[in-house]
Amino acid sequence: MRSEQDIFEDLSLLCRLPGFAHVIAYFCYRDNFVRYNDDLKSEDLQHLSSPSRLLRTEIATLIGLMIKGEVDYTLPPPIIFQQYIDRAEGLLEEMHRVLAEPLFADFDKKKLETSDCNPAVKWSMLREPIFYNGESAYTFQYRDFSAKKYAADTSWLKQNKGFAIDSAREVVGAIGKLHEQKVHSTHVGMSQISRDEWTILPGLMFTIQEIAGISGIDESQIEAVLDAFTLPAEERNQHFNSVNDFNVTTAKPMLRMASGEFLLFQDYSLLEALYESPFYWMSGDKSYVNTAMENRGRFTEGFCQERLELVFGKKYVFPNVKILKPKHETVGEIDILILFGDRAIILQAKSKRLTLEARKGNDLRIKEDFKKAIQHSYDQGLHCAKHLDDSQFKLVDSTGQEIPLSCNLKEIYIFCVVSDHYPALNYQVRHFLSFESNPHILPPFVMDIFTLDAMTEMLQSPLYFLSYINRRVSYAEKLHAPNELTTLSFHLTHNLWIKNDLTVISLSGDISSELDVAMAVRREGVMGRSTPDGILTRLKSTELGRIVKEIETEPHPDVIDLGFFLLSIGEDGAIDVNRGISLVVSRARLDGKHHDATFGFDDAESGITIHCNKFPASLAADHLRNHCEKRKYSRKAKTWFGLCLSPVDGSLRFTLGLNSKWEQNSQMDEAIKGAPKPYASVVDAIKAENTKLKTGRNDPCPCGSGKKYKKCCQNRQRR
Repeated sequence: MRSEQDIFEDLSLLCRLPGFAHVIAYFCYRDNFVRYNDDLKSEDLQHLSSPSRLLRTEIATLIGLMIKGEVDYTLPPPIIFQQYIDRAEGLLEEMHRVLAEPLFADFDKKKLETSDCNPAVKWSMLREPIFYNGESAYTFQYRDFSAKKYAADTSWLKQNKGFAIDSAREVVGAIGKLHEQKVHSTHVGMSQISRDEWTILPGLMFTIQEIAGISGIDESQIEAVLDAFTLPAEERNQHFNSVNDFNVTTAKPMLRMASGEFLLFQDYSLLEALYESPFYWMSGDKSYVNTAMENRGRFTEGFCQERLELVFGKKYVFPNVKILKPKHETVGEIDILILFGDRAIILQAKSKRLTLEARKGNDLRIKEDFKKAIQHSYDQGLHCAKHLDDSQFKLVDSTGQEIPLSCNLKEIYIFCVVSDHYPALNYQVRHFLSFESNPHILPPFVMDIFTLDAMTEMLQSPLYFLSYINRRVSYAEKLHAPNELTTLSFHLTHNLWIKNDLTVISLSGDISSELDVAMAVRREGVMGRSTPDGILTRLKSTELGRIVKEIETEPHPDVIDLGFFLLSIGEDGAIDVNRGISLVVSRARLDGKHHDATFGFDDAESGITIHCNKFPASLAADHLRNHCEKRKYSRKAKTWFGLCLSPVDGSLRFTLGLNSKWEQNSQMDEAIKGAPKPYASVVDAIKAENTKLKTGRNDPCPCGSGKKYKKCCQNRQRR
């Protein structure tokens, strides 16, 4: 295998050949642009996860190497063009193999079996996942969040750069729109010219006047913004000598051509630079750097607070909370605290990021950066969690008011949130984060603000949000994914649930396409499905979905547990429960008597009993509790839930939950003797009910499907 440096040198020579800019433009069009008709669909994005696709980091490497010499924009003949493509892809594939080699070099089976060696903790192995991890943020997130991130720095930016961040955001957004139009027209125009003249490069070029025409922004403002992100003509990227070195095109991704036109290969690079570069500009001003740091911290905390309030409401979200001893001594500080029923979220926000030396694979710097960005954040959260519901301490909000705890906390979640893209975050957390195992304090959830944004966008109710994070952190050791957006998309489409007998589940990046579509529809206004088909849609317009809707914002502990249970039921189980609810409500409404349905779920060691009657509340509650206790005992279940519904409209009257380890009890053994066993399915329950109250073949099916009995459950009973 050749050395990394030899491959890099060959790649550098290739990129400086005449006309290579046209090859880079081709890669950008092939691997970055999404082509679709009418509605955007997940299959339109599948090529973005293709193994043959060049990542944006790889294309940025080609650009960075191209500018190491004078750029020659001569269009090469088609045969040379293809040779450039093949050679570039071959060298990049060879580079990938070399960077990946340390991941497997120490996997000596005998060595691992006879020693305490753990190859996963070699910090130098991070170079490959850092470079090839891909993107964890959407372009529109970089664009829109930049305005919030630097809003407090407006005066400095105007004085030192000649523009406000809002103006920069508008200019960058206009460039994106112009790119879409020009690339499309350039591609269409190829049908009118000789193949020898084919190139997508003109579609990536633009003038100040073109941006002004599409945006209406003053040309002087546009020029100021472009100057800030355009590479100086004399810049030759002389320090870019390996893939992990700093590449100046990441900070200044635009080139200015001799004609005066600007060239931008990748919109993503410009948007990322808009989000990240201004902080480095301000860091160079010693008189302002401390203010910039404070503003950055306030942005991160304020953003997280805003997004969580969208889910929980301001009533349950507390920023800047202090934990005080009896004598008012501060023992801990929480950036954001969420208290909802007997669940709590402690969020610690950090603005640290992976430094350049760490990206190069410097063991000590990677370790130091990880500690500052993630480990310290978790340690602070854990320290606060241990004091959270201790009666010796009190919680005080940012105004000095005490925050009362309405009940003992059953679960505490620790969120560690970073404000910038942190390469290979999931990989680092899985291998390097030290955390405590505690049934009361769950494993930490480490994410960037882009993930938090997507989670709060798609899971906009306390129940759905808490249910997801409960399962996500519970599966921390089993679940492997390139980034958190992939895991979230999997949950939305397949309902995140891992059986106990599975050791590990690995998710591929293409799974995120459903979420990608939904976020683009919601944030960019494209046509398509705004909610992935899955957990957020399968209960819609069903009896079970109606009940979930009634309880999804209820902070009572038993109701939260019930909600977790209902959202965990599989597709077949949900169908049965929906039919059971319809059955008991329709029967109770018809004959005015009490009816019930019971369902047990072996995988979850849980079950549910649904009662429908007009009994007074106290009598109905006693009746339901007695019934649930017997069912729970007979099934040897750990948890059991009860629902009491109104026969008038099927609305939820009240709920109850039983949660305790099963133990044999002679009194219960006697109590359940002769008790009828739960029906194996809702169809069996309907059959039994029909022996009591005959349903005609042409009557509506009592399961509530809306079909005639002969077209629905009568046929099921015959099968």
